[in-house]
Amino acid sequence: MSKENLVLHNTVRKSREERSWSQQELADRAGLSRTGISAIESGRLIPSTAAALALAAAFNCRVEDIFTLSGQETTEWAWPPDMEPCRYWRAMVGTRHLIYPVEASPLGTLPHDGVWRDGQWHDHPFADPVRTLVVACCDPAVGLLASEYARQTPFRMLVIPRSSRTAVQMLADGLIHAAGLHLAHASKPEENRKEAAKILGEDFCLVRVANWEEGLALAPGLAGQSVEDLMKANLSWVGREPGSGARQVLDELSQGLLVPQFLARDHRGVAQAIRNGFAQAGVSVRLVCEEEGIDFLSVRKEPYDLCFLKSAQNDPRLRAMVEVIQSAAYQKQLAGLPGYDNRQTGKIA
Repeated sequence: MSKENLVLHNTVRKSREERSWSQQELADRAGLSRTGISAIESGRLIPSTAAALALAAAFNCRVEDIFTLSGQETTEWAWPPDMEPCRYWRAMVGTRHLIYPVEASPLGTLPHDGVWRDGQWHDHPFADPVRTLVVACCDPAVGLLASEYARQTPFRMLVIPRSSRTAVQMLADGLIHAAGLHLAHASKPEENRKEAAKILGEDFCLVRVANWEEGLALAPGLAGQSVEDLMKANLSWVGREPGSGARQVLDELSQGLLVPQFLARDHRGVAQAIRNGFAQAGVSVRLVCEEEGIDFLSVRKEPYDLCFLKSAQNDPRLRAMVEVIQSAAYQKQLAGLPGYDNRQTGKIA
């Protein structure tokens, strides 16, 4: 691996908090500025040799106890590519340097970090895996979060479209930093935690993104019927794969008796299949139904959370994600979306 991809990690914040020091107290002990300490902790600043030595002296430890150089780990595919040559993205997840085959993303066409060709990685010079956060989710509005993340922080966000249970399993497998899930009814918001715990045990936190409206996406002329009548009607249905929140809603409404004729990749795919005449009904969220210009019949409000590991919560990329979700700028954006309730946005559980 080239020297440009060597990554400096630090445990300055962890070491400081273990001693109950503020950033200013550490700055005074090390002879540095508080803003410099903040920048080093967040990964925005690589300290000089003198600054690293001063911090080690303040903590009464060796430099290598608080600063470690990575990048010589084995580079591995997060999952095998379907073809060669293959464009890819890079990200550090824990101590693993993962390569992600480029795929369609809710964020559109993103710059790739290199191309796998003839059995070799051909990196672009701007590839920066340690400043990359990888999220797997099905939130059709995740572009707002990624945009604010890029604007407010020195990091970038990659979004891999996946259903709720698949995303949480990817988190358990160490393939991503955060997983989106919506497997709970508004009257039972603890179900998101229960479902995540089945896969992750207790090593996770949830941050609320929104409470959104999910319901039936319908072809013209069907919205005037009741949910019960629609379940009994001979309609062509488009659904999501088992393990998704939308499939869970469909199974609950039909008592597991309705098998969709088509499967869509995400919420927008459901709405587009109906708009284009491939199906008459499906389960989706209000936002994409209004954006795609099809009818929507609300069934329930449900909490949508992002899940991340407690053991990784000091990762500056994850801390930055939570701070952006809790920011007024992001919450103002959410408030303008149909079917998104931001009154609990940013709440940690």
